[in-house]
Amino acid sequence: MTEILYDALVIGSGAAGSFAVKELTAQGLSVLLLEAGPDVGPKDFDPSRKKPPASSINIWERARATMKGQPIQARAAFFTERFSHFFVNDRKNPYTTPKNEPFLWIRGRQSGGRLHSFGRVLLRWTDEDFKIHSKTGKGVDWPISYTEMAPLYDEVESYLGLYGNTDNVSTLPDGAYAKPASLTPAEQTFKQTVESRWPDRHVVSWRYIAPDAARVPKPLKEALASGNLTVKYNAVVRRITTDGTTGRATGAEFIDRTTGAPSTAHAAMVVLAASPIESVRLLLNSASARHPGGLGNSSGALGRYFMDQLPCLAFGSFSGAKGWALDESAPTDAFYNPSGGIFIPRFGEGDTARGDFDYQGSVGRAPVSDQEDARLAFFGFGRMLPYADNRITLDTRRKDAWNIPVPHIRCVMQAEEHALLKRQEEMLISMIKGVGGDLEFIGSLTGLKEMGKGAFPEASAFSRFMFRTWFKKTMCMGAAIHETGGARMGETSEASVLNPYNQLWDAPNLIVTDASAFPGSGIAGTTLTVMGLTLRACRNLVAQYRREDFSAH
Repeated sequence: MTEILYDALVIGSGAAGSFAVKELTAQGLSVLLLEAGPDVGPKDFDPSRKKPPASSINIWERARATMKGQPIQARAAFFTERFSHFFVNDRKNPYTTPKNEPFLWIRGRQSGGRLHSFGRVLLRWTDEDFKIHSKTGKGVDWPISYTEMAPLYDEVESYLGLYGNTDNVSTLPDGAYAKPASLTPAEQTFKQTVESRWPDRHVVSWRYIAPDAARVPKPLKEALASGNLTVKYNAVVRRITTDGTTGRATGAEFIDRTTGAPSTAHAAMVVLAASPIESVRLLLNSASARHPGGLGNSSGALGRYFMDQLPCLAFGSFSGAKGWALDESAPTDAFYNPSGGIFIPRFGEGDTARGDFDYQGSVGRAPVSDQEDARLAFFGFGRMLPYADNRITLDTRRKDAWNIPVPHIRCVMQAEEHALLKRQEEMLISMIKGVGGDLEFIGSLTGLKEMGKGAFPEASAFSRFMFRTWFKKTMCMGAAIHETGGARMGETSEASVLNPYNQLWDAPNLIVTDASAFPGSGIAGTTLTVMGLTLRACRNLVAQYRREDFSAH
């Protein structure tokens, strides 16, 4: 039987992979998508799973998931049993970290990837991120700028139909919005109070997408409808195959998740979009005589400069408003809770407390009586610089359920990050106190700090004890779930893994378009930038394919 040679092979079907298959099939190419998990459809979004938590800490939900094989996934800050089937089984998908340097790898293996469990917030990055070295002398500049990304952001936002508002904030560029996003009355009061007290700080609505009623991400759905896409589900990729003479990628070896049977797929081009850690792991595991240190590792940079954003979490109340309100901006969804909330971008240049951090949260969205102060919750995200010794390697002593070496993940803060995280927490505390808020706790990698009534005062003594016990395991590196780097793009092959169009310098018919390509961590969600970069990289790759020119330089 003759093996099918596809024009393109795409590995992974999340934010990057779904936009890759959309773009490639729209250009008339034959595409094979390999997805490590099962197909996901309406049956997986059972409204009966949408139950109010037994407590605000949901200790028992986490405990049950732990017993079922998800001790890592259950530590995600906003884990809920409703989504547990969208997270991996940690027993089958292990990884290692250095002793006393934990990292939370929160991941999903199914069609659509983490698009089914992420917050659906899509924010633009700026040249504060892309040109950080030029502006601050820290980190490295990206080989692209905001000017190049802006039309791609426009395209993705218009395609997905974002909820959002024109805010005219210099540190968070406005996007293309299909519908307005609402603030609760409490958030409106909070916004007015913050902005009147600190003119260089802004409180804006989330910019987000509503859940897809079809339960299939729109770009994936369009690719499936094109007739040009073949999908193999439960296909766990083991390694990318290469030509021993040219060094170019030729396809991938994969294992059937349920039967264990090995197979090989062949394609003229490969798009690696498996999420940062997994993509780096695959490149490292694709070593050959031509690529002895791993595919794409001639610079020695593969796996290095791995990052995640610095997380902090705070809960409390806001005396400036009472009660709560339901956000009805988007249609009610039978499975998901309503989206929406507030975002506090980088402070303006006139604010002396300005730093590379921001905050995402909500005020007056948690149900309380009309006489009670509105509840508030914030998650902070801070910038991590790229360090060569923060890296992903292979732990060949340990294998996953499919006998593939597991990743060893080192992601550790340095003095720069410790100082930034301290400021990030201090600024959030002072800002909330300054507008009449009362914090019950704030916590980060530096520990849990309780104040006032303490964490979750209405919960049982046992639940509070368990929260305090588990907090350190929950709030460690990886908790932001905005991991980046490991296969960074750059201007030269000596210092990067990918060229400015996401092509491997060492095998230019392969592109990596998930956030492993990012040279810097940024301080906002990675998803919108991943989607835009994927379109850009795929279009460049197809143009070269049609010219039969796969020069990386």
